[in-house]
Amino acid sequence: MNDMADKTKLNWRRFEDGDNTAPPMHDKIMTAGHSHKCPTYVHRAPPCQGSCPSGHDIRGWLAIARGQDKPPVEGMSWQEYAFQRMVEANPFPATMGRVCPAPCESGCNRNEVEDFVGINSVEQYVGDWAIEHKLVLKAPTQESGKKVAVIGAGPAGLTAAMQLRQQGHSVTIFEAHAELGGMMRYGIPGYRTPRDMLDAEIKRILDLGVVAKTATKIGTDVTIDQLENDFDAIFWGIGAQVGRPLPIPGFDAPNCLTGVQFLEAFNKGRLKYTTKRIVVVGGGDTSIDVASVARRLGHINTPHAGDHPETAVLGYVAHDVASSAQREGVTAVLTSLFPIEEMTAAEREREDAKREGIDLRGSVMPLEVIKDDDGRATAIRMCECTMDGMKPIPTEGTEFTIECDMVVSAIGQMGDFDGIDDINNGNGFIAIDKVYGVKDRNKHFAGGDIVKPHLLTTAIGHGRIAAEGIDHFLAGSPIDRRPKVDVHQFNLLEELHQRGLDPEEYDHNPKRGTSESHFAIHNYEDRAKTHIIPADELFLGEFGYTPREVRKEIHISADSVVGNFEERIEGLTEEQARHEGERCMSCGMCFECNNCVVYCPQDAVFRVPKDQYAIGRFVDTDYTKCIGCHICMDVCPTGYIQMGLGE
Repeated sequence: MNDMADKTKLNWRRFEDGDNTAPPMHDKIMTAGHSHKCPTYVHRAPPCQGSCPSGHDIRGWLAIARGQDKPPVEGMSWQEYAFQRMVEANPFPATMGRVCPAPCESGCNRNEVEDFVGINSVEQYVGDWAIEHKLVLKAPTQESGKKVAVIGAGPAGLTAAMQLRQQGHSVTIFEAHAELGGMMRYGIPGYRTPRDMLDAEIKRILDLGVVAKTATKIGTDVTIDQLENDFDAIFWGIGAQVGRPLPIPGFDAPNCLTGVQFLEAFNKGRLKYTTKRIVVVGGGDTSIDVASVARRLGHINTPHAGDHPETAVLGYVAHDVASSAQREGVTAVLTSLFPIEEMTAAEREREDAKREGIDLRGSVMPLEVIKDDDGRATAIRMCECTMDGMKPIPTEGTEFTIECDMVVSAIGQMGDFDGIDDINNGNGFIAIDKVYGVKDRNKHFAGGDIVKPHLLTTAIGHGRIAAEGIDHFLAGSPIDRRPKVDVHQFNLLEELHQRGLDPEEYDHNPKRGTSESHFAIHNYEDRAKTHIIPADELFLGEFGYTPREVRKEIHISADSVVGNFEERIEGLTEEQARHEGERCMSCGMCFECNNCVVYCPQDAVFRVPKDQYAIGRFVDTDYTKCIGCHICMDVCPTGYIQMGLGE
């Protein structure tokens, strides 16, 4: 039994009590025991993939994990095959397997049975295995002769660089920091994204032949005009490196900082300790990170004169504290406009914060920073509030004060346009069109937080999509629209090709009876770019109660948090990872259960010969035997079979 058992449903029923009305029969088209309807194999996008901002083929690599999709190359391990599938869209499986809040798991149809598939944990397992076994990315097969500049080496820029390089373009990254990684390195503490892991995933991209110029700021060291003269296309992935201050009186005090400033100083090694009492205003993952880091750093009672923590945060000086200095605990209060259970931070992070002694206070809003005679913040005045959409409404008569030595604002971020204000849309971001081209600027594209701050995996998705747009632009065939379900889709033709099962050439003459021909993919339809399959189109009765394999987590108590910077998540074993693959319901794609073959009363549905097998081509239909009874559709657990007109 797993730790989510109180939220599970132990069985599933197609009909509830009182459901005694026969369903409408018009969609069955039953006439005299037969019809002109017969099964069509319809590929649709699973909700896990549709919920994933990076859009990678989750269902595909879970099928590899469970052993359904075998590697096409003899001697290749399933882990390497799964890794190859993952990095087609997301080059950071080990990183995202740790820090992504996993919207894919929230969207998982298995939640309607008992509990979601542990997608995030399988991703971490494969990512770690790939690093341990030094797997590499697929190199480009030919050179295009085109040159692309990527500005910013965060998740968006690095993903775009990988995709563009694999398409044969020459790629140069310009990064203002001394090291690559963006917010993965400078915005997230190392106990969540271990630096050796991050370095390994970045190195794979550089090993493709991507050139990186660090400590190089566009607008200062290199002008936009120079970029336009030297490169055929430019991708802006500069992130949102400027934190938003609290819009309240008194936040101009020297010990009032933003979460971006605080975390960057810590991750660069400048910030070694913090104040005794800190208030973090936010509610998202960044605010949790700030409060958690502060609790781990602790404070010391006898720092050098004038050596306040904010001096290190603002870059005036780096802390130089003897390792023997006695560190004491920090009182950290984290406030949110929303109730605690509605904070945007992941539930797991909220629970960890509570265990580590962070005081979470929801439904409160800041009113004023109170300063002493020296102009330093000594407290923050707040009140209770309710939310009208995104607007806080103060509750009269509920004002209160929290004494503190530092206030940190983690309420949002915007871009740094110093020297490049020409591309600022006026609100601190870059405006883009539907295909991620910068508006009114030829050959400029953008993605990531500089377009709209969101998750790291969102930035990865932006990089992937923008790279495709850049590739089309460089080829002289720019695209002007994106699919409704904009993810990295399974492609049956590619699957057939890697198995040596390509269809024959079509002579383009009219034909009838294509089921007997070999130039067409018989009775198959791909709706994945427009349709995400919901749970009510699956036969959920096929799936029994199977507990999820839960990753072990190291929970740190409040009295032992100071100085503890160890990683908190332990990865799955291979057996556990395969088990989670087996729990995947393969929504929208055949997972080879044989139900349609077993239950067909006419023996019209049959398994294809082994030498013609491929994912999505496990069964076929003899139309001369099919009477259109639709039983195969009713017993298909994954919703892959739909009834369509045919003969």
